Amino acid sequence: MAVQDVMRWGCRLLPAFALALLCVTAGAQSVPTTFGTIVGNGLLCRDHTDNLYYYNYLVKHFGNWYKHEGGAYWFRTAGASLWGTEISEVMVSDDTSTYIFVGAVAEATPENLEKAIIQQVGTHYTVIDTSANPVREAKPASRIVYFDTKAKIYCAKFKPLPPVQPPPVRQQLK
Repeated sequence: MAVQDVMRWGCRLLPAFALALLCVTAGAQSVPTTFGTIVGNGLLCRDHTDNLYYYNYLVKHFGNWYKHEGGAYWFRTAGASLWGTEISEVMVSDDTSTYIFVGAVAEATPENLEKAIIQQVGTHYTVIDTSANPVREAKPASRIVYFDTKAKIYCAKFKPLPPVQPPPVRQQLK
């Protein structure tokens, strides 16, 4: 086959190859523009914490969870970032915990994550223990803890109890 024949076939196949590449790229999920608003505010406890809402949001935008442990569903969040810090995983509580929570693993130390949050949002954390790996807490309840050499940030709230029905009112007979 002559070089001219190869070039002719290559030029004919190029549009089909480009279209196939575009379809593969379009099928890959990207980080939604709402990630910072929804997940970021959730992690800072600035929003109502509803595990079903976060679960559905993460499934929609990142696909199914990849592990279920520690009372949570874990999602990989490739390409996601909050406060200028890469977020590799997000976890959402299942219904076995006494807490409803949303958490995330940041590819930074707790100290660097805290600095990034202060710089971007202005939320300050207080060290609440004297351990070698201290827990940091902000108001209203967001916490940053060590996760090996990385940081884990989460918002956990007590699970609301179902409403208590008042006892039936007795009717007096006349």
